[in-house]
Amino acid sequence: MDYQNIFKRYEIKYLLDEKQRRRLLAEMEGRMKIDSYGHTVIRNIYFDTDNYRLIRTSLDKPLYKEKLRIRSYKRVREDEDVFVELKKKYESVVYKRRIALPENKAMGWLEGGGKMPGDSQIEKEIGYFRDFYTGLKPKVFLSYEREAFYPLDGTDTRITLDTNVLARETQLSLREGVFGAPVLGSGLSILEVKVSAGLPMWIIRFLREEGIQKASFSKYGKYYEDYIAGNNTYTKERLKYA
Repeated sequence: MDYQNIFKRYEIKYLLDEKQRRRLLAEMEGRMKIDSYGHTVIRNIYFDTDNYRLIRTSLDKPLYKEKLRIRSYKRVREDEDVFVELKKKYESVVYKRRIALPENKAMGWLEGGGKMPGDSQIEKEIGYFRDFYTGLKPKVFLSYEREAFYPLDGTDTRITLDTNVLARETQLSLREGVFGAPVLGSGLSILEVKVSAGLPMWIIRFLREEGIQKASFSKYGKYYEDYIAGNNTYTKERLKYA
């Protein structure tokens, strides 16, 4: 499989309504082109501890945060490749490192505590993460529809638009279908601009004219807040003394 396995970039998020989405698509005409994957449904399984240590830490907005997930771009069989991704964020810069493994080997390694499949640096980092956060297990399946765009001028700006975000806490397998509770309000899209430096001027102008502000939005975090936190024993105990 030919894929990029190391990323370092800024990932800036915005929430758009349907009118703003259509205006953005018009602004991208002649500047951006949809990538070769076209319209895709991305599936993720997020790993966390029983008390949701990783997502609770992330929602506190620390300078440094990290998460582990398995991702696919279709419903897979056990022998088909998925991505094991370790994503870190420090002072607004996102670092992502990933490897491709067959689904059964990826889940066996991360969920079952099996032997590391290889000895690459990325596998060692993922293995260290798994061992450091004892008790990691699949906690949430989260999917969304995505359109990704690349620039025609050869620069490194990448734009994604995500809609129909769904999540669940059962049937935590990338072999299963897409279903779950809605995470995003009706008619809303998540715009994400991925750049290594500053935003292009045309994007800055569009955001200013539309009055769109940067949004701190985590799909997994929103699902946790809306559907899990009130039923989480740790959260209940914390709220008693708040």
